[in-house]
Amino acid sequence: MNKLKKYGRKILRHFPGLRLLVRKVYGGAKESKYRKLTEKRKVDNKLVLFETFMGRQYGCNPKAIYEYMISDNRFDDFRFVWALRETEKAENIPELQRAETVEIKSQKYFETCAQAGYIVTNSNLDNRIIKKEGQVFLQTWHGTPLKKLRCDIEAESGNANNSLEEIKYRNDVDVVRYDYFISPSAYCTEKFTSAFNLKNLNRENIIIETGYPRNDILFNYEASRPAEIRKKLGIPEDKKVIMYAPTFRDNKHDGAGYVYDTHIDFDRLRRELSDEYVILFRAHYFVANQFDFEKFRGFVYDMSYLDDITELYLITDLLITDYSSVFFDFANLKKPMIFYMYDLEEYANEIRGFYFDIDEIPGPKVKTEDELINEIRNTSLWSPDEKYRKFNEKFNYLDDGNASRRVVDIMI
Repeated sequence: MNKLKKYGRKILRHFPGLRLLVRKVYGGAKESKYRKLTEKRKVDNKLVLFETFMGRQYGCNPKAIYEYMISDNRFDDFRFVWALRETEKAENIPELQRAETVEIKSQKYFETCAQAGYIVTNSNLDNRIIKKEGQVFLQTWHGTPLKKLRCDIEAESGNANNSLEEIKYRNDVDVVRYDYFISPSAYCTEKFTSAFNLKNLNRENIIIETGYPRNDILFNYEASRPAEIRKKLGIPEDKKVIMYAPTFRDNKHDGAGYVYDTHIDFDRLRRELSDEYVILFRAHYFVANQFDFEKFRGFVYDMSYLDDITELYLITDLLITDYSSVFFDFANLKKPMIFYMYDLEEYANEIRGFYFDIDEIPGPKVKTEDELINEIRNTSLWSPDEKYRKFNEKFNYLDDGNASRRVVDIMI
């Protein structure tokens, strides 16, 4: 059966029109099954279901909102449920002792979706979930976009998994269910309205400009917190920390999943930088399980396994990224950033494209390892400049440590 499914997927990969038809038929059948499973379950307006990246993590904006709610005695009589792919991970997360857990896409998960007064997610909800009267769905999303999203993508082929028609179809099915959609700025409101097709769906009014809850910690942490994080992760106290956090490439796919080449010679970096620095490598969750840095133990620390990147910002002295939205959040800390864009022309013109002139980004753009190493050495002389200030004024002016409270006060 597995071989048959694999063969079927291989065929559909070459026929996007047929693939979309199959997805619609299959989706309709799943939706009908969901209705039968859940139709008799009443909505509980004191039950909140959270999920992050379709159950992959306990993190991002849903985590920040949840942790705010469990700290607020207004919600002492609420029930909280986290949907996870690996429910056993909750045993090692003290904050989740206040919540129940369900395995995502299990029968219990769908039953909970039908009962929850509130569902909070930062990505797509399963298409079969039908919103019932009395439910409130919150889409937090997961970053300020530099690269074009969803309905704004102009590449003829869409991406490795979906044609443009499929992207737009799946977007519309997902978006019409939300009551609220978090935006961290007026810039994002404009881009989200376009990317998620909100105007054509008559859903423009769901946007709430609150700032990102996940960034609250960047304004509220104790002075001792960075040292505690270093100790917990085994990061040496006498070294500066570089975090390398690249995103995935839509056109790099091997049939089973996305693939990624770091395009960095870590042997060379260790020779030239290890006296002063260590590197935290943080991959996008699409490609997080593809790397082995055992050879570079003590110099490269693979942090892709961590659910939440935010704490890493607090111990990072220099961020290296490319087109990932991490740099918007990190800019709140007013620390140096380098943009390693070795495939800039291809990414801008053939893969995604950008929403604004990348000359606005507050850091040097490099294409080669020589340039990268040179810029790393230059950071000893770095300080925030006028471009950095203007960047934060445009993109991060709502981040102030109180976004979670603002969101919850609107949602409930």
